[in-house]
Parts: sequence; structure tokens; C-alpha cells
Amino acid sequence: MLKLWILTTLLLSSCLSVFVVKAAPVDHHSFANIAEVYTNKLSLDLTVDFEQQQLHGFAEHTLTRKDPKSNQLILDSRALVIEKVLQADDQGAWRTAAFKLGAVDAIKGQPLTIQLTPTSTKVRVYYRTTAESSGLQWLNAAQTSEKQQPFLFSQSQAIHARSWIPLQDTPALRVSYQARIRTPKQLMAVMSADNSKNTERDGDYQFVMPQPIPAYLIAIAVGDLHFQPMSDQTGIYAEKTWLAKAAAEFSDTQKMMDVASKLYGEYPWGRYDLLILPASFPFGGMENPRLSFITPTVITGDKSLVSLIAHELAHSWSGNLVTNSNWNDLWLNEGFTNFFENRLMAEVYGPARAAMEYSLSVKDLQRDIAELEPADTALQLQLTGRDPDDAFSQVAYVKGQLLLQLLENKFGREKFDAFISAYFKKFAFQSMDTQTFLQFLQQQLLDKYPGVVSKTEVEQWVFGAGLPAGFPMQHSDAFALVSKQLQAWLQQDITLSALPTKTWTVHEWLHFINQLPRDLAPAKLAELDAAFALSQSSNAEIFVAWSRLTIPLNYLPVMPQVQQFLLNVGRTKFVVPLYRLLLENPAQQGFAKEIYQQAKPGYHPLTQAQIDKAFAG
Repeated sequence: MLKLWILTTLLLSSCLSVFVVKAAPVDHHSFANIAEVYTNKLSLDLTVDFEQQQLHGFAEHTLTRKDPKSNQLILDSRALVIEKVLQADDQGAWRTAAFKLGAVDAIKGQPLTIQLTPTSTKVRVYYRTTAESSGLQWLNAAQTSEKQQPFLFSQSQAIHARSWIPLQDTPALRVSYQARIRTPKQLMAVMSADNSKNTERDGDYQFVMPQPIPAYLIAIAVGDLHFQPMSDQTGIYAEKTWLAKAAAEFSDTQKMMDVASKLYGEYPWGRYDLLILPASFPFGGMENPRLSFITPTVITGDKSLVSLIAHELAHSWSGNLVTNSNWNDLWLNEGFTNFFENRLMAEVYGPARAAMEYSLSVKDLQRDIAELEPADTALQLQLTGRDPDDAFSQVAYVKGQLLLQLLENKFGREKFDAFISAYFKKFAFQSMDTQTFLQFLQQQLLDKYPGVVSKTEVEQWVFGAGLPAGFPMQHSDAFALVSKQLQAWLQQDITLSALPTKTWTVHEWLHFINQLPRDLAPAKLAELDAAFALSQSSNAEIFVAWSRLTIPLNYLPVMPQVQQFLLNVGRTKFVVPLYRLLLENPAQQGFAKEIYQQAKPGYHPLTQAQIDKAFAG
């Protein structure tokens, strides 16, 4: 049984909750010496300088010592300029502290080692970010939606928080934080914290996050933002261009929250707001607590892609409340969240839609498995010496989901829902590793109901490569009908005009496109395009699915739209596969290089890194 240390107590939602830090597998992606001394509270005082494109100020760490003899604090840092360090004793007196930046590691950055006195209770690090701070993207006015004011946003997952805050950047540690952020007066700052007090644009914003969170969930954004409520508990922050559209698109958010709370326990974070970012945001969404960061590419006008909101909301329990303790165990965040997301979609939008989304996810997983090294298709990964961003494939998300779906199918929904609820309750505000989860699963399900699922079967899913035989699928009558109609067209039994596409959802369109032969004749591609204008689709999912089919076939009519898409959208899920397909096609390699040269300045550093890998082969 892992030893637990009581760190602090917090009053959360009118009930007393104990936050604990436990021993966990060594985090090979952090220099932090949390086994000796760790931060229990972080205070930030930062100025946002758009002219220099840097944050500067200080990060103050309130310390707890596990080892009373420890005489140093080791923080993670990357691409930061450390100006000075102060330490305070138990009487509150501040004095200079000796510090040293260690050797640069290509993945982890640099350890910042600070010498402590026996009475040191706080450390204050004065610093500034640099152009190489990978967790920040600075956009000039022309790169924003409104094109009037600049924009800044952070993306700290997996280990990018250390590039804009010197801190112990490991998900094995949770901290509460507060912040004072100074900005140009015409701009608004928001953070993954309580934003309710910042109603006036005065260039001086105060934030408090009372619940302890891992470093990767600390987030900031600054821009010409406005707010529109959707309910008493939810609302939208966005540039004016997106505000009303997003509020209409995501108006079911409160309904999702209510359903989620009934399923697995009350929402633990107070408010749940959404921040709509510029299109350069590298992900679909980021589950920063109280304020999920969302790409505008899911705003379609028909709520067809709101499963993303269900996913980020579900993270409020799986990931934010119970967090993977290191990046080898990402599946504990994402597999649970995908499972939770699909339950929400079934409850709010019906089982038929949930089944279609489930089926599409499985296809994405199978495609990823075919392209990954066998070792990277296990749920628990071995990422020592590798960038933890490599963990983010459909394996963690969908294979993890399928394991949980298998368990639900075997034990029954009632028993499995009780198990999930107990899991969130027992491990709330703690970090979780695979072995501890497997022990809990053994105690609460496998041993309680013997002969249903074996330990060996579960371990094959967790530690074995690939997708085990007999994985659970969800049948979709809608997809079956689309497949039948597609075959009829391919066999020339019907014309495209006979397809009932006016009633198709985006999911049926994706199934249709994904089932098209990969060697479809140019005349057939042209026929499809003439009938449905797929090359002109404003739905990013449909357009990218069509492009993935047509780029390898040198279908030239799609290329101008591919160019415009790559110049205007920075979501990694979309742009990286398109660049790879262009580079794999000898006829399009020059085209890819020309586009990237133009588009690169507008991409987030994380997106640039992935595309650079594609160009490097």
C-alpha cells in the first residue's frame, strides 16, 4: 500500500476535503525533488509584455519539507531567464538565495537548484520568458479573429508549464495557486482559476485557484476577450467574432454538467466556462479547470462536434480531479475521459449518436495502431528519454476507453458506475498510477465478482501491444445503412442524387468518406465533389477526411482549399496528417514546403515541432 502524507486541508464546496501527496513512480520527465521538499502553494505576479513578447515577474513558492534536513529546492525550468532568487524564513524576512541552473536537457530543460536555509518557508524566483518558451503562443493582431488586438495563450500539457513558470512540473504534485496579472488596459486576462472578480478592463487582474491542481493545468490567456453567460454556472469568453456563435453552439453545456454530476458525483470546481481561442490553438480543447480552452474549429452551427465539450467537461473528474501521476500513465486521464464523454453523449444526445462517435473513434484507433511501434500501442507506456508529448495518440484515449467499456459490459452498468463513482471519490485531488488503479480494480470489482474478468485479461489490455481480440464495439444502424448505400453507388446501382444526404449527420458523412475506396478513380472523385462540394466543406472534420482521401490521389481541385486550410488552422490533429500526406506524395512535396514556410509563424510551437518531425522524415 502506498504511503500517504497529509499535505493540507482545504474547504471545498462547503465540505472539508483532504489533499494528499503520495509516493508515486519516479517521474523521469521532471528534475523536481518532491520527495524531499515541495511547493504546496504558488503565487504568481506577472506582467504581460506584448512588445517584447514575454512574461516577466516572479513565482513565489510556499514550501513543505518531507525531509527536514533538505537544504535545496529543485524546480523545473526551460527557456527561462532567471534574474534573482529570494527566500523567506519563518519570521517572514526575505534575503537573497543562492541558485544554479543545471545543464540543458533537450527534453526536460534545466534544473533550477535553490539553496535553502533550515528556516526557509518560501522562495521567490524573479524571471522572464523567452522566444523559446514552448508553452506560450504570442499572436499579433493580424493573426487573431478580430485582427484588432494581440493575443497570448498558454498550453502547459505535458511539460510546458516549466517554460513559462519555474516550478515542480510533475503531475505527481498538486498545488493551489493565486496570481496577479498585469496587461495592457484594453485587454482582458483569464486563467484556469476563479475569473469572476475580473469584470473590469483595468489591466490589473487577480486570480485564485483554491483547489490543488497539477502544474500542467495552470493556464493563462490575454486578448480582446468578452464574456457571455450560458447559464448561472457556465459561460463563454471569446473575441466578439465568436461570442454569440459559441454561446449558441455550446448551449447544452449546463445540461451536460447536470448529467455528469448525476453519473459520477457533484461537479467539484464551481464554475465551468469555455474560452474560444484563435484557430492556431494546437488542440481541440484543453481541460484547464474552471475554464476549458476550445478551438473554434468545432463551431459548426449545428452542434455536430460538441462531443469535444463533453470530453473537456469529463476531464473535470478524470484528469483534473484524479490525475495520472506521470506521463507513462496518460491513459488513466484520457481513457476514462473518453469513456465518460461517450456516456454523456448518449445521455444528452441519444445512444444512436453516441454509437456513431464510438465507431469513428475505434477506426481512428485502428489507424493509429497500424502506424505506431508495437511498444507504443500498450496503455502503459515507457517514455523514459522521450518527449511525453509522444504519449498523445488514440491508444491512450480510445484503447483506454475500450478497456473500460469491456469492464462495463462484463460487470453491468450499475456495478461499473458504482465503481467509477467510488474511484473518483476515494482518489479525489490525488495523483494516480497504473499499479494503484489495478489494485483498486482488483479489490472493488475483480475480487468482489470472481469469474467475470480475470487479472490476466486486464493486464493484457494494459501492458500488451495492439488491440485485444473481442474488443467491444457499438453497432450503428445509421452507419450500416450508409455502407449499404455506398456500395450501391459504387456498383452503379444508384446515383449520388439517390443518397439521402440532406438528413445525414456529420458522423454519417465521415463514415461515408472513410469507407470510400482509397484508389477511387478521378472521375468518381469529381462526381462526388460536384454533387456535395466536399472540397469546399466548412466543417473541418469533413474537409480533412476528404483531403486525406484525395491528396494521395493527386486530386488537384482540392489543393487550393488545402492551402487555405493550412494557412488558417493550426490544430495539430488536422494539419500534421495533411502535411504528412503531402510529403508522402512526390508531386506535392514542394507544395507542402511552400505552404509551411508561409504558415509556420502562425502555428503554435507544439504544432511546429510535430510538423518539423514530419519534414525530417
